[in-house]
Amino acid sequence: MDNVTLIGVLAAICTTLSFVPQVIKIFRTKETHDLSLLMYAIFSVGVFLWLCYGLMIKSMPITIANSATLVMSLYILIMKLRRG
Repeated sequence: MDNVTLIGVLAAICTTLSFVPQVIKIFRTKETHDLSLLMYAIFSVGVFLWLCYGLMIKSMPITIANSATLVMSLYILIMKLRRG
């Protein structure tokens, strides 16, 4: 793995893992009232577009990270829509 790919992988790990505490908190408490619905909606669209971009350029770090992040952000978004 070259240095550029390594930096991409490390960045992907950091940004993807940053969502784990929020997902765990929502899963445990079922509370989302302090979260912005608009922010998570826009963010989810952006992550989906990054995923499409990663697939188009065949970038493993971008594709894997954005796949995982999209799952987590959609979970948060769905919980926000259900729980307010």
